[in-house]
Amino acid sequence: MTETSPLDTKAPEAEHRFPCSACGADMRFAPGQGKLVCDHCGNEEEITGEEAAEGPWGAAPGGIRELDFRSALRDRLHASEMEETRVTQCPSCGAQVTLAPEVHAKECPFCATPVVTDTGTHRHVKPQGLVPFQLTERQAHEAMNRWLGRLWFAPNGLRDYARKGRKMEGIYVPYWTYDADTRTRYTGQRGTAYYVTVRGPDGKSRRERRIRWRNVSGNVARFFDDVLVLASRSLPKRFTDGLAPWNLTALTDYRPDYLSGFRAEGYTVDLDEGMQEARAIMDAQIRQDILRDIGGDAQRIGTVDTDVSDVTFKHVLLPVWLAAYRYRGKPYRFVVNAQTGKVQGERPWSWIKITIAVILALILGAAVIYGLGLAEEGGFDIGGALPVPSGQLLQK
Repeated sequence: MTETSPLDTKAPEAEHRFPCSACGADMRFAPGQGKLVCDHCGNEEEITGEEAAEGPWGAAPGGIRELDFRSALRDRLHASEMEETRVTQCPSCGAQVTLAPEVHAKECPFCATPVVTDTGTHRHVKPQGLVPFQLTERQAHEAMNRWLGRLWFAPNGLRDYARKGRKMEGIYVPYWTYDADTRTRYTGQRGTAYYVTVRGPDGKSRRERRIRWRNVSGNVARFFDDVLVLASRSLPKRFTDGLAPWNLTALTDYRPDYLSGFRAEGYTVDLDEGMQEARAIMDAQIRQDILRDIGGDAQRIGTVDTDVSDVTFKHVLLPVWLAAYRYRGKPYRFVVNAQTGKVQGERPWSWIKITIAVILALILGAAVIYGLGLAEEGGFDIGGALPVPSGQLLQK
């Protein structure tokens, strides 16, 4: 008999539902409250379970368990660390979003493209943790409207369209976090500044700074904890980078309760691809460590040789409120960090407003130039605004 691999395909897990104990309707997670609520009858229930009892937001005292990076690359993760979810993939932006069993057609929350596709399953590493939603949809709308209010050159039509209260989507976005122990050997040069007096082409003397270089070598070490890398391509990187920082101390063990009433996006950036970006982040920090270690007044880095060991990772979900609008045939997206309220988004430009602003600026500039011209020609009495002919005094 052939031995079964821990990663062999299995049937998708049963759909998680949380019926209200009072009326039987589906309950949803209430952002900022840490409990499930029923919109039908108003019943509230605390999130129960061993994890929830161990600490705030259900975080276990020892933290979320890390997974071994090399084992994952060799497909040797235990079956309990994997899951299958039913997803749909947007043909426009490529987002993979989980769907409820009864949903077969939906507008993509990331780009507002109508999505009608055959349903399928996605086999992936199960999330180890998540940051629960802290902001409600209403609070996210308020944050977005404040952000729109600061866009002077945005069309009024977009502001009105966005402020109509159209429903925003609460989505958990996938991220990888990486831990690694690094030890680096380097060579370089330490510069010591000194000054000499030189005579310039004009014959005047001046002090000139110069650097005396000396070869150095050394070692630096750093442990990296939770280097965060976006595991999705659905949103522009400038958006997700702009939502930072995230407070990862709020991470809690993954529980389906927290997803009740929300959707989760499947990762499309593989584990090893995410590690490449994490290494770039680590290498940049290591170079800063080397420069500090070299010391002196100036530094040059020659060779860098880094050993990376004990690499572990987590698949985590971070919460965002997302609004995707189509304005005059073009999609515009607004993303709100559902932990901090920070907003990022795309904005069109109102060329009418820009044209008016340019014309007003030209008129104002011309007026200033004209006023300066009067002052130069005949003397301009600012207090009385009376032009005075040159060489003539006013008589009392």
